[in-house]
Amino acid sequence: MDPAATEFAALLDAHIGIVYRVVRTYSWTKADQQDLAQEIQLQLWRAFPRYEGTRQFSTWMYRIALNTAISWVRYQSVRRRHAAVGDVPDVAAEAAVPDATDALYQLIGQLEPFNRALVLLHLDGLRHEEIADVLGISAGNVATKLHRLTQRLRNAAQQGSP
Repeated sequence: MDPAATEFAALLDAHIGIVYRVVRTYSWTKADQQDLAQEIQLQLWRAFPRYEGTRQFSTWMYRIALNTAISWVRYQSVRRRHAAVGDVPDVAAEAAVPDATDALYQLIGQLEPFNRALVLLHLDGLRHEEIADVLGISAGNVATKLHRLTQRLRNAAQQGSP
């Protein structure tokens, strides 16, 4: 096996939770989750030759995964707008009884894609500086946005919508 492929596989295995968290945040159905996970892994593999190792692999991986997910959401939105009414899946029929975690992901899922990424990175325990590096904003901006989003999510949880 190619040494680069071996290295990539080991790094992906070590950080696969990032893919799962991004997928769960940006897609709802099992089929969409599988499609998005596959697309993220493909984009990671395509970008891997440009990974220089100057930053943590997880930070680099988050950036690729989030950019892929945001693009995928935009593409899906356009695609679904053009779908015939009869082709639209019955999401309510597919939904299971949500637990607290599912309810939180549903609230997060209603946020704008950038804000979703911000909350996801925060929930994953990244420091403000790391989040800033992934999203390309300042650490101070991260703190401000997180504070506002936390309040917004707290209010939404109490009222039932963001």
